[in-house]
Amino acid sequence: MENTTVTASGYDFGAVHAAMRRYVDANILAGVSSAVLVGRDLVDLNCVGWADKEQDVAMRGDHLFRAFSNTKLITSCAALLLFEEGRFRLDDPIEQFIPQLANRRVLRSGATALDDAEPACGPITIRHLLSHSSGLSYGLLDPGTTIFKAYNECNVLNPATSLADMMDTLADLPLVFHPGTGWEYSVATDVMSRLVEIVSGQRFDAFIQSRIFDPLGMVDTGFVVPEEKRHRLAAYYTGADLADPMKPGLTRADAAPYPQAYLRPFPRLSGGGGLVTTLPDMLALLRSLLPGGPTLLERETIALMMTNQLPDGVCIRFPGFGEIEGKAFGLGGSLTLAPSSLEPKGATGEFQWGGIAGTHWWISPQANLAGLLMTQRQMAFWHPFSFEFKQLVYQAVSRTREASLA
Repeated sequence: MENTTVTASGYDFGAVHAAMRRYVDANILAGVSSAVLVGRDLVDLNCVGWADKEQDVAMRGDHLFRAFSNTKLITSCAALLLFEEGRFRLDDPIEQFIPQLANRRVLRSGATALDDAEPACGPITIRHLLSHSSGLSYGLLDPGTTIFKAYNECNVLNPATSLADMMDTLADLPLVFHPGTGWEYSVATDVMSRLVEIVSGQRFDAFIQSRIFDPLGMVDTGFVVPEEKRHRLAAYYTGADLADPMKPGLTRADAAPYPQAYLRPFPRLSGGGGLVTTLPDMLALLRSLLPGGPTLLERETIALMMTNQLPDGVCIRFPGFGEIEGKAFGLGGSLTLAPSSLEPKGATGEFQWGGIAGTHWWISPQANLAGLLMTQRQMAFWHPFSFEFKQLVYQAVSRTREASLA
């Protein structure tokens, strides 16, 4: 397990801890584990609330969380390890490795049927997949649309099918835009996990175990929680109102996203959202992407990960929220080109992402600062608690730095 000893003193994170306690006391979050890195030094680690409210199990640093889309950072790193070996180039068409994804068609604007589509202007490349600019969709976030209906009717996310089966399903579905011309959160990272299997000749779980988890000492991360560790899996909750993230009230939902998830093996080794992990394991991964010590990837590759891959004028957009100005995407995470009013002024250049259950990570090269949040509430990605946490962390670190210069 990654060393979780706080190694630097002089920082006052009291306001951060009080804020997280307030969310727990208000019954908005069950519990929170958090950590802050300045450089590679762990300057704060805090656990508040419960891993299991009903059983009065206090949150500890070794509790396991459903990573959901935090899985995507691991998948991106896996693919980039193979990229460094020269096994593919970022601008290679994916059809060179997954023929089912050749000859894409793209839905026309306003299309109400799947056959209302035109030939794609070009192929999907590996770069497009890593940056969610491929034109693939998810079938999760845009109910009522033609593509949402199609993805769900075809059961694209079916955990009882393999990654290879998923590629066959995607073969018959159109894209929502021409590759490389837009951004949409999608199953692209699951396609990347299948690419890892094809290029490496290993199952995805075996590859990430041997190339990432074992070298970094990530002893608790995987697709299945062993029987002897199940007492450490945090309970999962839904909020009182999906449309109001600050409305108090939590309902236990351990069977989400499907019955027996993470408790027994399923064929789908989802590189987009299938892992469980712990705070120490994610700390080990974040440290491996920071300067000042051994890194999982070459420094040039890490810099490329944290470089905008989207065309000029294209930014992140989610259904119902529209374009999120100032947010672009690298190879495996979003990039803050210009901080919003919710973010610290010093967050420019920040590389970040998270999961739908409220797991978040961020790396700020310019501020030499990284943060990690782990909780267990559905639809808690970019939740108000995560923005407040980051604001207060930046303020605490800034105060200490200013005091040291006085």
